[in-house]
Amino acid sequence: MKIQNVTSRAFRAYGRVIKGYYLRSLTEAMENTECPKDSVVYYPSVPELEKLKIFQQFSEEAYGGMPIQIGFCNGHNHLLNAVEYHRDSELNYACTDMILIVGKRSDIGKDFSYDTSKMQAFLVKKGTLVEIYATTLHYAPVSTTEKGTFRCTVVLPKGTNEPLPKRGKAHTAEDKLLTHVNKWLIAHPESGLGDTGAFVGLKGENIRL
Repeated sequence: MKIQNVTSRAFRAYGRVIKGYYLRSLTEAMENTECPKDSVVYYPSVPELEKLKIFQQFSEEAYGGMPIQIGFCNGHNHLLNAVEYHRDSELNYACTDMILIVGKRSDIGKDFSYDTSKMQAFLVKKGTLVEIYATTLHYAPVSTTEKGTFRCTVVLPKGTNEPLPKRGKAHTAEDKLLTHVNKWLIAHPESGLGDTGAFVGLKGENIRL
């Protein structure tokens, strides 16, 4: 798979690069976050990051006053494994070089299957802040080297990716994709996520970079 740059025109269908924020304090705080060398960790809301001045700026400006959360996704990864989407945009701040594999929600089939051959990969250089549109399929970042790790700050509306509360009867077929609050997920058969109850609907290669 060709790896394009996130600053390229091709990325405009999936998101945009955001400039104008002073992110040094966020970069420094992220240096102290957990970063395993053989797996991936994700924490939706991290108090140490949410105490930073940038937390209020993201809430007021990037999300127009909405309540938000700041967490991180760090570690080592080379596989797609799944795709997810939210009802809102997601901000990703690359604290190291990393690769994002993305697709279009509009390409999901009527049966909620998705062909991984439709996805594209983009290199996000260290220090780059990107908005991932709500219409974009994405998942955990990918390491840029065989044994390398990545650190990625993740900003989302407050409550996203938290455990689902007790709910009533579902009325739509899409509900079978819902795994957490504001998180709809489609897993690849090789990911093992089906064993946890995730909907398995990715067809084609489990992309490895």
